[in-house]
Amino acid sequence: MGKYNNHKCIDREFHVHVEVTLKTAAAATFVSGILLVLGGPRSDDHVASSSRAGVRAAAPLPPSADVVSPVGHARWEPALAAEALTPVVQRYCVVCHNDQLMTGNLTLQAFDVAAAPERAEDAEKMIVKLRVGMMPPPGAPRPGGDTLLMLVETLEDELDRFARENPNPGTRRSQRMNRSEYEHVIRDLLGLEIEAENWLAPDSYLGSFDNAAAVQEVTSTSLEAYMRAASEVSRLAVGTAAPAADLARYTVPQGVSQHPWERVEGAPYGSRGGMVVTHDFLADGLYIFSANIGFGRGIRGEDMDISVAGEPLATIPIQHDRRLQGGGDNPLETRALPIRTDPVFVRAGQHKVAVTFVRRMDGPYDYLLEPPDLSSQPDGADDYGQITPPHLSGFSIVGPVNPVGISETESRKRIFTCSPSDPAEQRSCAESILSRLASRAYRRPATAEDMAGLMSFYEDGSAEGGFEEGVRLALQAILSSPSFVFRHEFEPESVSPGEIFRLDDLALASRLAFFLWNTIPDGELLSIAQEGLLSDERVLEEQVRRMLADPRSEVLATRFAAQWLRLQDLEQMKPEPYFFPDYTRQLAESMRRETELFFDHLVREDRSFLELFTADYTFVDEYLAKHYGIGFSGPAGFRRVQYPDADRRGILGHAGVLTLTSLANRTSPVLRGKWVMEVLMGSPPPPPPPNVPALDETAAERGNRILTTRERMELHRANPVCSACHRFIDPIGLALDNFDVTGKWRIRENGAPLDTRGTFYDGTPISELAELRDALLKRPIPLARTFTQNMLAYATGRSITYVDAPAIRAITRQAEENDYRMSSFILGIVKSDAFRMKRAEVMSDAGP
Repeated sequence: MGKYNNHKCIDREFHVHVEVTLKTAAAATFVSGILLVLGGPRSDDHVASSSRAGVRAAAPLPPSADVVSPVGHARWEPALAAEALTPVVQRYCVVCHNDQLMTGNLTLQAFDVAAAPERAEDAEKMIVKLRVGMMPPPGAPRPGGDTLLMLVETLEDELDRFARENPNPGTRRSQRMNRSEYEHVIRDLLGLEIEAENWLAPDSYLGSFDNAAAVQEVTSTSLEAYMRAASEVSRLAVGTAAPAADLARYTVPQGVSQHPWERVEGAPYGSRGGMVVTHDFLADGLYIFSANIGFGRGIRGEDMDISVAGEPLATIPIQHDRRLQGGGDNPLETRALPIRTDPVFVRAGQHKVAVTFVRRMDGPYDYLLEPPDLSSQPDGADDYGQITPPHLSGFSIVGPVNPVGISETESRKRIFTCSPSDPAEQRSCAESILSRLASRAYRRPATAEDMAGLMSFYEDGSAEGGFEEGVRLALQAILSSPSFVFRHEFEPESVSPGEIFRLDDLALASRLAFFLWNTIPDGELLSIAQEGLLSDERVLEEQVRRMLADPRSEVLATRFAAQWLRLQDLEQMKPEPYFFPDYTRQLAESMRRETELFFDHLVREDRSFLELFTADYTFVDEYLAKHYGIGFSGPAGFRRVQYPDADRRGILGHAGVLTLTSLANRTSPVLRGKWVMEVLMGSPPPPPPPNVPALDETAAERGNRILTTRERMELHRANPVCSACHRFIDPIGLALDNFDVTGKWRIRENGAPLDTRGTFYDGTPISELAELRDALLKRPIPLARTFTQNMLAYATGRSITYVDAPAIRAITRQAEENDYRMSSFILGIVKSDAFRMKRAEVMSDAGP
C-alpha cells in the first residue's frame, strides 16, 4: 500500500457541472483523442453519432463524500473508501467512458467501486491505466491529492479480496512440444544437437511466446511431422553400420562478413570468414568435402582450412587468378571457384565442421573505393561499395564412402547401457534400455502397458535387423508417443468440471523443468516427484534454487527474455548497407547475445529487476565493443564491461533493442515508443485508425533540406486523430533518437542537430535515455507487474487474463519486499496457484 500525505483526497475545487455537447471541432478532436489513447480504434461514423448525442457527467460530490488521507500506515475503512470513491469515477471517468461514447468499448456510467468484482475485467483495465498514470489523460481534469492512488488501491483491495474467496488458477489443454523444447529434450535424452525445423512446422505465437497450448494445433500433418522426426532422430542416435553415401549441402547466410580480419563464431582462432556447422557422420568411413569459393578484388593467395571436431583435416592452397573473374575488365566481377578434398577418414558421430580461410593480416585493408566490411552482398544490393575478398559461398559433404562400422558416439553411450553377447540376454537388456528411456522421455515411470507396446516394436525390429535395430525401432516408438510429444496433466477422477485441483508432483516437475530448463526433468527432480515430496514448499524452493544454479537455466534468457523483449525480430532486420555498412550478421548475433547474457547475469546473480533499467555495465565481444566505441583487448569472446559514460545504461541502451525498433533506413521514434509502452509498461497504444497515412507518406523535404525524423513526425501529428496517440508515443521514442538504426551514438541526422526534447505524458520533460529511465522508474509497480505477467504466461503456457491479475499483484508485492530480486519473481510464480493448480475444463456442446 502507498503512504498518503495528509491531503484532501477528493478535490473539492472542481465544482463545475460538466455538460459535454461536442458541438465544436475542438471538442470532437479532444474526445477522438481520448478514444484512441484509452480504447482503440472505432469508425468515424461512431464519432459523428456520439458527438451529436451529448453526454452529461455526474453531479458534484456532496460534502459528506469528503475523504481525508490517513496518516502514516493507518488504513481507511474499505467500505467507506469505496463509497466515497465511486463519485470520483463518475466525475472524472464517465466524461469519456459512458453509455453514449463507449470510449474504448467501455462505459463506467453505472460503475460502483464497492462492487468492482462484479465487473472485474473493466476494473482491471482501470487499474492498469491508473498505475501507469494515463488516466485521466493529459489535458483532462484530475482530482487532487492522493485520490487516484486511493482509487486504484481500493479497486485492487476489492478484487484481491474476492480472488482469495473465489480462487481461479486458470486452465489450459495439454501442451505440445514446440521446436525449441524438442531440440532441448533430444539433447538431454540422447546427446544429439538437432534442428527441429528440419521436420516440425513453425510454432505459432500467442502474445510474445511460442509455447502457448491454445495455438498449438493438432492435425494429421503435425503428427506426421513428429513421426518423421522420430524416425530420423532414432537413426541418427543409433547409427547405421553400412549407410548409403549421402550428400549434405550448407550455404553461408547473406550478410555474414568474411572480411580479412573477421572470425566466425566457433571457427579456429587464426581463421577468418567461412562457416561452422554441426554435421552427422553416420558411420566410420571416407568423406569428400567440396567448397565453392567466390572471388572479386581479393588478395592473391589464400589457404582454406577444413577441421572436424576441432582437429585439422585438410589445408588447401588457393591461388587467385584473374582468369577466374571471367576475363572481363570489371574488377568487381566475381566467379565461384569449386575446390574439393581427396576422400578423408572421419569417425561416426555428430561433429563440428569448420570451413574457413587462414587469416593473413591485421589492421586496415587497403581498398580506396570499398570501405565497408561486407564481403558478400545482401539481396538486391549492387556490387559497388562492397569489399569482395575471396569468400566461401557454401560447401558440401559426401559420404560415407566404403563405411567400416560405427564408433562409440555420445548418443550410443546413452542408449546402449548394456550390450548382450548372448542372444538369450538380448530381450532383458532391451527391456532395461527401453524402460529407462521411456521413463525419462514420458517424465513418469513407464507402465506395464507402455512396456508391452515398446517390446512389440523391439521384437519386430530385431526380427528384421537384429538387436540394435529392435532398440532403434522401439526408440522411434517412444519419440512418436503422445506421452512424449504432449505434456498431459490429468485430472483426478473425483474432480468435477470447473472444480479446482492440485497438479500431481510428476506434472508439477514437468512444468518446473520446462519453465526453468526448457526440457524434461532430470533424475533428481523426477525422483523427488515420484516420492511425492515436491508439493512441500520447502522442497520445491530447494529444487528451484538448484535448477537456477544449473547452466541449463540460461534458457530463461535465451527463451523467455528473448521472446518477451522481441529479440527474434533482429533476424528480420536488414539495415540499408550503404547507410550502415558496418552492420553484419555477426554484429546482429552479438547484439542479441549481449541482452541474453545481461538477463542471465541478473538471474544467476539474483540481482534486482530494476537493474534491467539502471545497469551501468553490459556484456560485449570484440564486434560490439567496436560498435559502442569501448576499448577491448585480450582474448576474444564476451565479457562484462562498464559503460564509459551514462549515455547507454540498461536495456534501453542495448543495440539489439534499438535496432529491432528501427526501420531499414532511419530510426523510428514511433516503433521505439510503442515497444516501451507495450513490452515494458504493459500499456500498448491502440492500433492506428484506418485511412491514416503512414509517416513515410508525408513530405520528406523542405526547400533544399531533407527533413529530420522529428520534423516529419510533427507533420504526421498535424492530423488531430493521430496526435492523440502520438503525444504518448513520440516523446518516449524521441528520447532514444540519439541512437541510430544500429544503436550507434549520434548527435546529428541528415546534417542537422538532433532535437530530442519532449514531454512525458505525466508532464515530465525528457530529452535523453537517462531522463526517460527516471520517468519510467517513478512508477516501478507497472513495470514489475508487466514483467511478472509475461513470465507467468511463459511458465504456464497460456495467455494471462484479468482473472490472473490478483496473483500477479501478490507475486509483485512479495518481490518488492525483497528488493525486486529475480528469484522472488521466479519463486513467486512457482509457488502460485496459477502454476501449481488448475481448474478442470468445462465441456460444452462446442467442445472445451
